[in-house]
Amino acid sequence: MSNPLIGAYHAQGTIGNVGMPGAPIAHFSLVVVPSQHSVSGTVVITQAIQGADSEITVQVTGKIYATGLGQYTQVVSISGQYVQTVPPPAIGAFLADFNAHMAIDGAWNGVGGFSYWQHDIENVPVVSSN
Repeated sequence: MSNPLIGAYHAQGTIGNVGMPGAPIAHFSLVVVPSQHSVSGTVVITQAIQGADSEITVQVTGKIYATGLGQYTQVVSISGQYVQTVPPPAIGAFLADFNAHMAIDGAWNGVGGFSYWQHDIENVPVVSSN
């Protein structure tokens, strides 16, 4: 019986306008199994703001597919949920959705976007830090 994790690799990098003051950045660290079209790992969203939203950690799962088209040879989609606290004067927390998409080359560089509670970031750089 063959091991389904053969060919798995680690991908890490950022989605967002790194270096732009106040811009939310999604830092991803993912295990990729191309033969299974699967991606799983952790995303940490950072933003230079005060409060609970300055760093959000999300466990994610998703899919990766080869496109066979042009500059971006792979597409990736990931999603997960995290606990979002409600800003004052309200009290409480709820599960919020996180979604991201990337069109990347073989080195995990390209373009993408992500969304989370009340934020939608589109058409930003994806940069590998592998």
